Amino acid sequence: MSQPILQTTGLTKEFRGFVAVAGVDLAVQEGTVHALIGPNGAGKTTFFNLLTKFLQPTSGAILYRGRDITGLQPAEVARLGLVRSFQISAVFAHLTALENVRLALQRARGNSYDFWRSDRLLGTYDERARALLADVGLADFVATPAVQLPYGRKRALEIATTLALDPQMMLLDEPTAGMAHEDVDRIVQLIRRVRAGRTVLMVEHNLSVVEGLCDTITVLTRGRVLAEGDYESVSRNPDVVAAYLGSADA
Repeated sequence: MSQPILQTTGLTKEFRGFVAVAGVDLAVQEGTVHALIGPNGAGKTTFFNLLTKFLQPTSGAILYRGRDITGLQPAEVARLGLVRSFQISAVFAHLTALENVRLALQRARGNSYDFWRSDRLLGTYDERARALLADVGLADFVATPAVQLPYGRKRALEIATTLALDPQMMLLDEPTAGMAHEDVDRIVQLIRRVRAGRTVLMVEHNLSVVEGLCDTITVLTRGRVLAEGDYESVSRNPDVVAAYLGSADA
């Protein structure tokens, strides 16, 4: 098997004596969709925060494409192509869908965002922004302020802004959380489309989503890896059934 695109070794995070992530070894293969699941409090979001450098680990290492990124800052990690979306939608509420994606595209300039530039200059991003919105099913919502979008479509907009950064690897934090069934289906189809040529690592509670999308599943409990494998093997693991699948949080 080739070298993983993302790998952690002994990754640990302690908060004043509480161990939230405890010696996690993880290997994500390039071109796969890899799920991180577990009951509430298992350490999933803390682990994501470590990967994207919003938290520094107490010990352990993070390698991305063979490079040690443990000591890098969040912006440096994003520039390498490792980009995260958040559980709570993080778009600009009072900008239109087009304006949100256009701002993300400006990141490719490699300098500050041009809020004060002319419409003519900013308009050079419009074609690509419209294409990204079409890719996520928002072609009819180009001029709609993000605050007016239904929740599921707002999450689709967030994924469009993530795609605007041209990530090699996407980290999705509960992309279907709080959605109605039809919105869940829409996001699942979206992830299927955008995974082409990319690697996806996602935290997800909806097990039907995990089953239908993911090549590999890692189960965390109390900050440790409990099991790993495909959905069939993980779902039949008695330790997983006891710790997660049979719990009220599942």
